[in-house]
Amino acid sequence: MDSRRCFDPDCRRCLRLAAFLDQVSAEHPEYHARPVPSFGDPNPRLLIVGLAPGMHGANRTGRPFTGDHAGLLLYQTLHRLGLANHEGSDRVDDGLELSGCRITNAVKCLPPANKPVRGEIRQCNRFLVAELEALPSGAVVLALGRIAHEAVLMALHLPLASCRFAHGAEHHLGSLLLVDSYHCSRYNTQTRRLTEDMFETVVAQAAALAGCGKAA
Repeated sequence: MDSRRCFDPDCRRCLRLAAFLDQVSAEHPEYHARPVPSFGDPNPRLLIVGLAPGMHGANRTGRPFTGDHAGLLLYQTLHRLGLANHEGSDRVDDGLELSGCRITNAVKCLPPANKPVRGEIRQCNRFLVAELEALPSGAVVLALGRIAHEAVLMALHLPLASCRFAHGAEHHLGSLLLVDSYHCSRYNTQTRRLTEDMFETVVAQAAALAGCGKAA
């Protein structure tokens, strides 16, 4: 994977996001408050795509899904399925390693209210394009939420109406397979829209299709 095409640590192309990160950095000087790179196996068969860094999670720590509720559920699930060496996700120096999978976001920078606008998703999409192009034929992409689902379609130059988002749905997109899941956010789990069992089932589904983890 060409890291230069997949990530720019100094990117400030989205003026709204750059200004917001400047504000967050001034209020929380100990926070990462910059674009957040992907994390995991450099040659994955399963690519997990989230929405964007969370304010007190990835934006604070500098690693996707690290330090917040969504990360607790995600990394516990990956560990149970043999895709992570342990379930810790509190800080970047916790020794966590992923095998067979990699985690990225549709938008690399923290957006206000965790809601990127369409232009920001499009601006950041070239990084997702590079990550998808680096995947081997037959790889699986697990989209966490509708925005991640649509970002994948955008990166593959497919109409958004060509594949409808639905939890557990599978979409064959050329050499890749896209699997959908509700995002593992605190809101979705507290409202029971997504239960731990539902989430583990869909991640296991994607891992089995990719042939990694305990399914390998």
